[in-house]
Amino acid sequence: MANKAVTAERPLRLGLISLGCDKNLCDSERMLGELLSEGYVYEPDTEACDILLVNTCCFIGDAKEESVNTLIEAAELKKSGRLRKIIVTGCLAQRYKDEILAELPEVDAVIGTNSIQDIGEALRSCLKEERPLITAPLSEIHFDRVYEMPRMVTGMGGYAYLKIAEGCNKRCSYCIIPYLRGPQRSVPMEQLIKEAEGLAGEGIKELILVAQETSVYGTDLYGRKMLPELLRRLNDIEGLEWIRILYCYPEEVTDELIEAIAGLPKVCHYLDIPIQHASDHILRRMNRATTREEITERIQKIRERIPDMVLRTTMISGFPGETDADHQSLCEFVREMEFDRLGDFTYSREEGTPAAAFSHQVSKKRKEARRDEIMLIQQEIAFRKAASRIGRELKVLIAGRLTDEDAEGGGSIYVGRTYMDAPDVDGYIYIDTRGRELMTGDMVMARVTGAHEYDLLGELI
Repeated sequence: MANKAVTAERPLRLGLISLGCDKNLCDSERMLGELLSEGYVYEPDTEACDILLVNTCCFIGDAKEESVNTLIEAAELKKSGRLRKIIVTGCLAQRYKDEILAELPEVDAVIGTNSIQDIGEALRSCLKEERPLITAPLSEIHFDRVYEMPRMVTGMGGYAYLKIAEGCNKRCSYCIIPYLRGPQRSVPMEQLIKEAEGLAGEGIKELILVAQETSVYGTDLYGRKMLPELLRRLNDIEGLEWIRILYCYPEEVTDELIEAIAGLPKVCHYLDIPIQHASDHILRRMNRATTREEITERIQKIRERIPDMVLRTTMISGFPGETDADHQSLCEFVREMEFDRLGDFTYSREEGTPAAAFSHQVSKKRKEARRDEIMLIQQEIAFRKAASRIGRELKVLIAGRLTDEDAEGGGSIYVGRTYMDAPDVDGYIYIDTRGRELMTGDMVMARVTGAHEYDLLGELI
């Protein structure tokens, strides 16, 4: 039902700032879609909107700082009279709801991670000059309500994320997520298929499956891991061309999952496996469920079955108690495994997690030096792998076009991604189309003609 308050004079303009991960973005797009269905108008320029929705993150210290700074900037904008209402959602809102309301009087509403379906109610209350705080127990979730919310996909380039579960049952000693998002709760498969069919009908070519841990999808609902079955169902959807899987813990990558990836033509030969470390000493302190030997065996099995598999991972440097020997063990592992994509983060000491109380915390300077060493090792591997792809013919999903100013020597240079590249975290391929006009979201074939650091150069076939 349309909100009368937005139609009295003109539709109120709604701005969105979505911080943090792609799982957060899925929530942002649902809240945005819900409010647009009530008569509000989307305003991409957040300094020109009437109402600002800020979906926050506080996974690590840097993310928390970014969220706080964003809220302070929004408060200043409201003080200037250019902004009417501020609604705060997401992980920072869940964790620090009382502090936000107490210290930022400019904030008009706070919504917890389990209550995004109440965004319309929250905004209506704001417009009545109320100041709602809406949260729900983390053990509860209303997927029936959440997945009935209209969704506005904000990304360009023919792709969309599909969040297949909420929360996590793992208890990694450094991670705050279970305290902010609750236990693992899988979305019923029929709801996922319905949404995927709708996205494909809207022109989405690539579906990217996300959760805190995608590999255990379905265990809470169906009593077993159902990701392979979900992949088979998604593979049958007309219009989809790529299905990409992110966030699979190594111990949960089963033979059945490997076979599904190998045998289903639309499933990208790309797997994101957050490993975090390779020293058994540190893995135990992190409360991870694998050893270096087990991780190595699993990676070897994946590569033996799917030779063109692209593996992405993340590491943490400077975890409490990490010795020079532990760090060198990680360096050796990175050299040995030759991951296609790798990110390394310095350990962030998060209050409320077991690791925050651990002894032998590593200094910031040493953490950063260790991270930089890991990334230099990976840089050499990544650059060499990019160069080795020269001459290959690859399918490319077009993400956009360079302006004439950016394209050296003029011409038609388009930016795209191959199956080897997830949005925002991996590289791109820059394609010379020799004058042929393309559209964002087009799928084309290109021949790789060169490599520049993490990116590829190519020409249209």
